[in-house]
Amino acid sequence: MARARRATAVVPAGTEDGPRPVGRPRDAALDEAIILATRRRLVLDGYSRMTIRDIAADAEVGRPTLYRRWGTKFELVVDALDYGFRKQHAMFEMDLDELAPREALVEVVRRLDPTYFNPDAMVLMGTFAGEAVHTPELLGILREHAVEPRVRLVESVLTRLQDRGAAREDIDKHTIATMCFGSYLAAFFRGESDLDIAEAVVSVLWPAIGKKPTRRRTTVDRQR
Repeated sequence: MARARRATAVVPAGTEDGPRPVGRPRDAALDEAIILATRRRLVLDGYSRMTIRDIAADAEVGRPTLYRRWGTKFELVVDALDYGFRKQHAMFEMDLDELAPREALVEVVRRLDPTYFNPDAMVLMGTFAGEAVHTPELLGILREHAVEPRVRLVESVLTRLQDRGAAREDIDKHTIATMCFGSYLAAFFRGESDLDIAEAVVSVLWPAIGKKPTRRRTTVDRQR
């Protein structure tokens, strides 16, 4: 069974609750430099191979400086991931009022793309999948904060399209969202990441999802 690890969060200096620590206040710019160096090392080396020594060197700080902020590599990586999750939070908010039903679905499927915010996201996902045995907590964090919000957004948009009478009532929203998300992974492994995946996927799915508008009967129709 995996041993539980304690996670920390990056908190700007002067905003912590409780008594302030003795000594100089935290330098937010220095914290960010360490976080960014950590995110880069995750891409280049992966979790298992990355070292505190390399992160400190990249951030141009000493290891004691880093260890005063984070006690373990795992805690540092958790905060590095949280940094990215908070940066991309706005992408999960959508205003559909100005979009036609099919266009709304294309837009939400486009936001499923793991690289929509971070171009290195596919590499990071592969890194955490590779850690599923040794450090399963990382995959759990990825699932909770990067995968589920995306697929839930698709399910939510499909529900709103149903409420507008634009999507069929009997569709399997969970499976549709999963298929759409999986299309990006498949395209990455097939070397087709330059395709407009959102448009291609919706062009296949929409005929089965969209509800055809009811045609109003005309006088000629009633006379037949």
